Amino acid sequence: MVVPAVVVSTLLGSLNGYVLSKWKFRGSETLFAFMLFGVFMPMQVVLLPMSQVLGWLGIASSVWGLMLVHIVAGIPSTTLFFRNYCVGLPDELIKAAQLDGASFWQIFWRIILPLLKPAIIAMMILTAIGEWNNFLWPLIITESESMANLPVAIALLKNSGAGNIGSQGPLMAFALLISLPTILLYFVTQKHFVRGIALSGLK
Repeated sequence: MVVPAVVVSTLLGSLNGYVLSKWKFRGSETLFAFMLFGVFMPMQVVLLPMSQVLGWLGIASSVWGLMLVHIVAGIPSTTLFFRNYCVGLPDELIKAAQLDGASFWQIFWRIILPLLKPAIIAMMILTAIGEWNNFLWPLIITESESMANLPVAIALLKNSGAGNIGSQGPLMAFALLISLPTILLYFVTQKHFVRGIALSGLK
């Protein structure tokens, strides 16, 4: 669930950020305003509408439903992140590629994406940590314990009695274990993460 959400939302966010920063078209400012609105809207506001839509689609309590919501919810923030990064890229590179006959997709895949490598790594780390630690939406949408992610599993373990006084040790050990992958991910990619955050202008 985490990997598809990270890959798809990062890819779509980089494409949206590139278009909104380097291509001017009718409605681009309005589209960017909608993206900002999505960034600042609390998740709790759209929980009920999203659950109803997924119910109509028949994928409410499924892996597809969880992935779809995580992808859609992550697009506004990733778009804003990559737009801030792409603003600093020189327009001359795009114009030179256009003069050489490169298409939109050739420019994006061969020129823009390689330049976005630090930002892509930083965004993938942020998205992966957010999805790994996501609690509210999986708690609401999952109907079986087999569909629960690890934060929800901790809550179920606590409610089953593991959180009683005298049995906090196993609960804390489990919480430490599920936090290790995100900690290791940060240390492995620390240099690219810091560079991507600095160049994107996100503070």
